[in-house]
Amino acid sequence: MPRPRLAPLAALRRFARAQRGATAVEFAIIALPFLMLLFGIIELGMVFLVSTTLQNATDNAARQIRTGQFQTSGANTKNDFKTLVCGSMTWLSTPCATKLTVDVQTFANFTALNNKGQLDAATFDPNSLCWSAGQPGDIVLVRAYYQWEVFTPLLNAALVNMGSGTGKRLIGAATSFRNEPWSSQTPTGAAC
Repeated sequence: MPRPRLAPLAALRRFARAQRGATAVEFAIIALPFLMLLFGIIELGMVFLVSTTLQNATDNAARQIRTGQFQTSGANTKNDFKTLVCGSMTWLSTPCATKLTVDVQTFANFTALNNKGQLDAATFDPNSLCWSAGQPGDIVLVRAYYQWEVFTPLLNAALVNMGSGTGKRLIGAATSFRNEPWSSQTPTGAAC
């Protein structure tokens, strides 16, 4: 025997009262915003972790320049300094050498150092950076830059600062100091 046809209003009421599959529908509505929020929190946490790690690694490596240990060792090139910084960033050791850029300059006085501006991440050119670790008594500015690839798509607009379409954020760390008098050599003065 055929089923009696329900009136459209009765069918609508029956659909509204149905409880089967409600949890699946609610999860489908909430899942995407929840997952985007979760990945955003993880991404921001990773950016802060890389930033803190880079600052600590730069400070540790720069300490060897300040004391003259780096200049008097057999290895005192820009790549040797990058290796020293990457050695303190062990959890990023594999991509560190290719994504890290260092800029080390000497200055005649602290006023000239204060006038040194910050690099623009959108026009960042690693080939335009300097390398001058200096001599005893030199004023040195050490800056390190790490190119972090943003992996959460919707955060590109907020986190990417190396130009649209790159998917990268330039993370920087800096420290400045006067080299200790580890020998009687005269200061280099301003270089680069």
